[in-house]
Amino acid sequence: MSAYAIAHLREAAPHADIAEYIERITATFEPYGGRFLVHGAQHEVMEGAWPGHVVVIGFPSLAGARAWWVSAAYQEIAPLRARHIEGDIILVPGVPEGYDAAHTAKALRESLPAR
Repeated sequence: MSAYAIAHLREAAPHADIAEYIERITATFEPYGGRFLVHGAQHEVMEGAWPGHVVVIGFPSLAGARAWWVSAAYQEIAPLRARHIEGDIILVPGVPEGYDAAHTAKALRESLPAR
């Protein structure tokens, strides 16, 4: 099942470390089947607030995404970003093929207290 690394990164002043990080990151996730799905795009905020930028990297599996995150190659460059950009980063599994939200709604309804 697919998985995603999603980053919500705050605005940051341009810095050579950030440029180096961007130059090197692709080589760190490609061995795990990762690829950019969202990077460097303007987003539209439809509700709430979302300052900064969104990055999404897709992986074939959650295990692959985790392996990338802890890899020596990624951990070597992560400080280049972390020193200059605040943000939140999560790994999240995708839904299986044929997923139907109606099944989730049914389970939720069944868990509600009786009226």
